[in-house]
Amino acid sequence: MIVRIMGEGQVKLDDAHFTELNKLDDELLQEMQRDDEEGFRRTLNALLDAVRRLGTPLPDESLEPSELILPSPDASLAEVREMLNDDGLIPG
Repeated sequence: MIVRIMGEGQVKLDDAHFTELNKLDDELLQEMQRDDEEGFRRTLNALLDAVRRLGTPLPDESLEPSELILPSPDASLAEVREMLNDDGLIPG
């Protein structure tokens, strides 16, 4: 799966990693529901760090269609709320 982190670029990520990422996504969703800004920031950074660590960056000139788009590390709680679907940022 191709994942885009807004403002950074794209990463190719094996589907096997989505269990780990979904745990962070669920935690992020709970923190957002509680308006826990500090927890939200910590978990968003952990989620993005996991994508970077587990994925393989694509070259900047590569323009693959992104199957998943994640917010930038400096995105606000309100901005991320606008990106959410019923499952959080990561479907499944």
